Amino acid sequence: MSPHDIQNDRDQSSRYRPWRIKILGATWLAYVGYYFCRKPFYVAKVGIADALSLSPAEIAHLGTAYLVAYMAGQFASAYLGRRLGPKLLLLAGTGISIASTFFFGMSNSFWTLVLWIALNGLAQGTGWPGCIGSLAYWFRRTERGSVLGLWSTCYQIGPILATLLASYLLGAMGWRYSFFGGSMALLAIWFAILVLHPNRPEDAGLQPLADEDDTSMNDGDGRGWDRGVVVTIALMGLIYFCIKFLRYALWSWLPWFLNKNFFISQANAGYLSTVFDICGFAGVIAAGFLSDRIFRGRRSFLSFMMICVMTVSFFAMYYLGSKSLVVFAVSIGFAGFMLFGPDSLLSGAGAIDVGSRKGALAAAGIINGMGSIGPIFQEQLVGWMYQRYDQSLFPVLFMLVCVASAGAVLTCLLWLRSKRGRADV
Repeated sequence: MSPHDIQNDRDQSSRYRPWRIKILGATWLAYVGYYFCRKPFYVAKVGIADALSLSPAEIAHLGTAYLVAYMAGQFASAYLGRRLGPKLLLLAGTGISIASTFFFGMSNSFWTLVLWIALNGLAQGTGWPGCIGSLAYWFRRTERGSVLGLWSTCYQIGPILATLLASYLLGAMGWRYSFFGGSMALLAIWFAILVLHPNRPEDAGLQPLADEDDTSMNDGDGRGWDRGVVVTIALMGLIYFCIKFLRYALWSWLPWFLNKNFFISQANAGYLSTVFDICGFAGVIAAGFLSDRIFRGRRSFLSFMMICVMTVSFFAMYYLGSKSLVVFAVSIGFAGFMLFGPDSLLSGAGAIDVGSRKGALAAAGIINGMGSIGPIFQEQLVGWMYQRYDQSLFPVLFMLVCVASAGAVLTCLLWLRSKRGRADV
């Protein structure tokens, strides 16, 4: 690179800096905010079931309605995001989520709950594609691992804050106020998105980033990917199926298990379940830093190693965790650290790397859409197995071990494709 090019690059970076701060702040807050309308259901499951006389199977059906709609919202966002732009997509999604969460808290019948939780799922599906599609325009490939590693703390901080708020309101005022409080928190963030979020660099009077390291294998619009890109995105979607199966199984059922199997109060079960997210916070930062500084943007091998270690932690949870609350909590934390790193690498920086800057929103939507099928299966399987085997944790934990092992095998295949030059991850 010539001295003139270096100077131009520095000038461009200085002009981008204040806008990058805004886009990072707006999208980070946006994805944190989504959790305030997502987590109350998982925290308040026992309270909802007791108050409305719902069985574990009916509670599982509510979770499934949300997750099916969430999957559909991910795929729809991959299509709509190119037309609306990321800012409008996020404003529409958060606005609908606020309304549906509030009305869920006012509902009394099973089918009314199904309606509002499904609508919320559709709206929640706009979050990840909208945020990743926004960030793709503002950062180069060589920056994405570290930047998205820090940015991805939003989906550790978000669940922690949302769980704490929902748990506090559940204990102090009842399950309905967990939903009312969550919707009010996201409403405040909606205004922050409106004010802070620039749509694309061109809308702020900036030139698009020139990125020599963005070695995308497609035409850049997300619709002309060649066979190698399609296979890679499909494989990443299958890996993300396993990751989200595990993540949502713990998110969805940890407070229930802690209350029913370890006899902790509903509020304290919600508080203790945040161990998973707190440890995941550190895992995301570590994975992002290592992927850029040590692995030089090749994220598949690092993901493979972390998923293998995560599988070991699920083995420990299976053999020892159901007998000891301490071992169970430590295993949850270790699994969170190892799970969230590959989660953020593959669905965030990896989606941009493979899909290209312009195709990132579509790639993120497809990968997350495929991944979101996993939570649908876990909700029904965990609910059925827990009821079928008299509230024993052993069958559920064994299933988690099997899914983690499948994720490790699939990530190994992605790494091997990358080594052979068939995957740009």
